[in-house]
Amino acid sequence: MRSALKVQRAPEIPEEERIPFDLIELLFFAYRDFVGDPDRILETYGFGRAHHRVLYFVHRNPGLTIAALLDILKITKQSLNRVLKELIEQGYVESSAGRTDRRQRLLFPTEKGAALAQDLVRLQATRIRRALSESGPETEAAAARFLEAMIDPEARPRTAGKPR
Repeated sequence: MRSALKVQRAPEIPEEERIPFDLIELLFFAYRDFVGDPDRILETYGFGRAHHRVLYFVHRNPGLTIAALLDILKITKQSLNRVLKELIEQGYVESSAGRTDRRQRLLFPTEKGAALAQDLVRLQATRIRRALSESGPETEAAAARFLEAMIDPEARPRTAGKPR
C-alpha cells in the first residue's frame, strides 16, 4: 500500500514579518571586521574581547563601579572578576575604594590601560569614519538612530555615548 505524502507549502509570510537575511549578514560581517582589528592587537597581549569591553568602558568612564560595569556588559560577576583580575594584575586597570562607601570598588584606567584603549578606539574609529565617508553625509544620523533602535527599549536610557 502506498502512502500518499502531501506536500505542504509554507504559509505566505507577511512582508513585515520576513527576516531581513541580507541585513543580518551585513551586520554579522560588519561586526566581524569591526572587532577583528582590535582582536589582532589584543591577542598579542593575551587578551580577548571581554578585556576589550572592560577596558573600553573603564577608559570612557573613569571611576566606574563594578556594579555599573556588570550592568553595562550583562555578564556574570565571575566572568568579570576573571577579566578584571588580569587587567589589574597586568597594570591596565586599577581599583580603589569608593569615597562615600568603602565597600564600593571604583575602576580607573592606568596610563598603560588608557594608551591601549586609545589604540583600539583609533582602529575602530578609522573604520567608522571610512564607512561614513563612503556612505554619504546623511548616514551618520541614520546609523545612530538604527543602532539605538537595535538596543532593547528599556536599556536605551542607560547606554553610554548615546547619540542625541
